[in-house]
Amino acid sequence: MPDYDVLCIGNAIVDIIAQCDDAFLVTNGIIKGAMNLIDTKRAELLYSHMGPAIEASGGSAGNTAAGVASFGGRAAFFGKVSNDALGEIYAHDIHAQGVAFDTRPLEGEPPTARSMIFVTPDGERSMNTYLGACVELGPEDVEADKASGAKVTYFEGYLWDPPRAKEAIRQTAKLAHEAGREVSMTLSDSFCVDRYRDEFLDLMRSGTVDIVFANSDEIKSLYQTSSFDEAVAQIRKDCKIAAVTRLEKGSVIVRGDETVVIHATAIKELVDTTGAGDLYAAGFLHGYTQGRDLKTCGDLGSLAAGLVIQQIGPRPRQNLRREAERAGLL
Repeated sequence: MPDYDVLCIGNAIVDIIAQCDDAFLVTNGIIKGAMNLIDTKRAELLYSHMGPAIEASGGSAGNTAAGVASFGGRAAFFGKVSNDALGEIYAHDIHAQGVAFDTRPLEGEPPTARSMIFVTPDGERSMNTYLGACVELGPEDVEADKASGAKVTYFEGYLWDPPRAKEAIRQTAKLAHEAGREVSMTLSDSFCVDRYRDEFLDLMRSGTVDIVFANSDEIKSLYQTSSFDEAVAQIRKDCKIAAVTRLEKGSVIVRGDETVVIHATAIKELVDTTGAGDLYAAGFLHGYTQGRDLKTCGDLGSLAAGLVIQQIGPRPRQNLRREAERAGLL
């Protein structure tokens, strides 16, 4: 049986990243800081308005898998691309990161997903995502050996948008738990939480999900409160572990009555927040699957997030294991 540290399940998306000003977002009707789902026509329109852009394989859980591999962990990924040029780019990139990716590509339409990401001068990213082939991920794409063999399965809340993906996640979670493994999720986006609040809470309260990753906006949206402390008090009761990021304030990790406060990594310049939460999860999960204490898990997450926000694009260019060793964390 294959033995992986982390199996990630998510939307396989090629990111197309360009810089813009706030006026551009207003003119083009883009909600700042959110992930906006768009159709083919809207994708073509926004692409025609983009300035010079960088193409990079992305997708939230794919970024996390790449981060785990960069730390030296054994990572696998389930995600659907099409048998087209962007699909080949995606598969090449994730394999090059050292991630096991064997999901069969889709033949024909729809094409591989892409996300137009506009980065404003404050480093905030506004995503406009055409899901394309992602919506075709289904139960037939679940590889039972990987689902049973990974210490932790991690999936993104964004996957609750395409309906068949829900079946794939529930099937994978069942296989994982039957093998004595754990399941984690990221809430992904406060708008995503608004769409699926009841379902996300049920995943946690039913024990389908053991570990939850969120930022402060997402957790407040989940519990429909303006109080961060109240939201944290609630999530303590609903899952085994919760890790909540707070931008420059660092993060808070809770497990039962235990609370661990993590400081943000000092940075020279905020360039692009794309991938920050994904890489935090990568660092945390790498530490967790290696048996590290929660403080070290959080510090590894903070280190990875701090590195990725100082560059354009969602996957760190540095070797994360080397950086963690330099920081005395591994």
